[in-house]
Amino acid sequence: MNSTPVTEGSLLLTAADGYPIGAVRLEARAPVKGNLVVAGATGVPQGFYRRFAEYASSSGFNTLTFDYRGVGASRPGNLKGFTADFLDWAQLDLAAAVEAMADAKAPLYLVGHSFAGHAFGLLPNHRLVSGFYTFGSGSGWHGWMSRLEGLKVLLLWTLVCPPMARWYGYLPMSRLGMGENLPLGVYRQWRHWCRFPRYFFDDPAVAETMREKFAGVKTPIAAANSLDDAWITSRARNAFMQGYSNTRVECIDIDPAPFDGLGHMGYFRAKAEPLWEDALAWLSKARICTRDELR
Repeated sequence: MNSTPVTEGSLLLTAADGYPIGAVRLEARAPVKGNLVVAGATGVPQGFYRRFAEYASSSGFNTLTFDYRGVGASRPGNLKGFTADFLDWAQLDLAAAVEAMADAKAPLYLVGHSFAGHAFGLLPNHRLVSGFYTFGSGSGWHGWMSRLEGLKVLLLWTLVCPPMARWYGYLPMSRLGMGENLPLGVYRQWRHWCRFPRYFFDDPAVAETMREKFAGVKTPIAAANSLDDAWITSRARNAFMQGYSNTRVECIDIDPAPFDGLGHMGYFRAKAEPLWEDALAWLSKARICTRDELR
């Protein structure tokens, strides 16, 4: 995998299958503490994480944001007929970002949001990462949500999304006010796995494979959730994070009151800056290994 400069700070990463991944790299503006990849949520473009990336850069981290294929700077001209799914996002796109930021001079860390907590266990190169801190990651099963929120999600999956996806050939998330449009394969996997309490760990078709992959992860993990996150509650996080069976997972519950609420998207808005400081401090104390030491 390689990277090609486009404009100042902007890069095109090349995934293992040759697909170009749009990314932005910010150099550390303080003594370097490490390299950092920011892995986003489903349908959320990398620009949403720009403020956090700038904060990390000013704190001494060379920082990379990127878009999964089909989203933002990694989107093709037309999503209809475009082939991509969650496995591509993890095993190809996030893997390319990790490869691009791994070097022998500094430890590599990853900060994630929502889907990133799923993607990390699927990475072919997770051994290059010394610490992983994720916000709002867990099982999307409606049963972990409040009764009202769970009903909304069930209606979305059963009545709203299927006809829209059939008509457009992709999921038009933007028309629902829920982020960027999604490739059909991503939507189908997301809807399918949200049927299970422990997400894909309960899917008979892939459960054994997923358990084996996640059991191979030895990187320390912190999984933080706001108590007002309606989509990923603490129970949803705990149900999913059990899949990381062979590493230390620290589960952190965040009181949203000092931030006037956080929900599922507030972790990376300006008011959440104290959370960023905590995350970077946690990563700096994680097991420090360079790329050469991890090989």
